[in-house]
Amino acid sequence: MSKKDTDRDDDFALFREAVQGVKKFSQDTIIQQPTKNSKQKEITRTAREASDTEFYFSDEFVPLLNNEGPTRYARGDVSHYEVKRLRRGVYVPDVFLDMHGMNQKEAKRELGAMLAYCVKNNVHCACVQHGIGKHILKQKAPLWLAQHPDVMAFHQAPLEFGGAGALLVLISIPEK
Repeated sequence: MSKKDTDRDDDFALFREAVQGVKKFSQDTIIQQPTKNSKQKEITRTAREASDTEFYFSDEFVPLLNNEGPTRYARGDVSHYEVKRLRRGVYVPDVFLDMHGMNQKEAKRELGAMLAYCVKNNVHCACVQHGIGKHILKQKAPLWLAQHPDVMAFHQAPLEFGGAGALLVLISIPEK
C-alpha cells in the first residue's frame, strides 16, 4: 500500500469517529404560498382584456365605408332602419368615451376597452367622442369600429351627443 492510500483510510476513520452518534434531521419547514392581492389580480385581468380587444383593430385593413354624407355603417345583417334610428337619436347612449387629447394607440386601446365593457355589462348603445381637430381620430375611429365583430352599426351623433365630432355605436350583446 502506498502512503496515499493509508492517509485516505486514516481520514475516513477520523471522519467516522467525529460523526458517530449524529442523527439525521427531519424536514419540518412549511413553505407558504404568497398571497395574491385581489386588486392586483383585477387590474391585470382588465389590462389583459383591454389588450385582447386591440386585436380587432388594424390600421392596414380599410373597410368600404360610404364617404358621402355623415359617417355611417351597418353590418350586412343589420337593417338600415337601425342606422336611421341612430341618426334620429332614438337610441340614448349609456356609455360615453371621450378621446380628445389621445394619440392613436391610446384611442385604440380605450375604444377596445369600452367595447369590452359594453358587452360585459349589456350596454347596447355607446357614444364615442373623437372630436374634429386634425381629422386623425375622426377618420380612424369609424375604420376601427367597422372591424369589431360586436359593432352592429354606427352613425354620426345628433347634436346633443356631439354632432360631427362623435359617433353613436349600436352594439350586439351575445347570448350567454
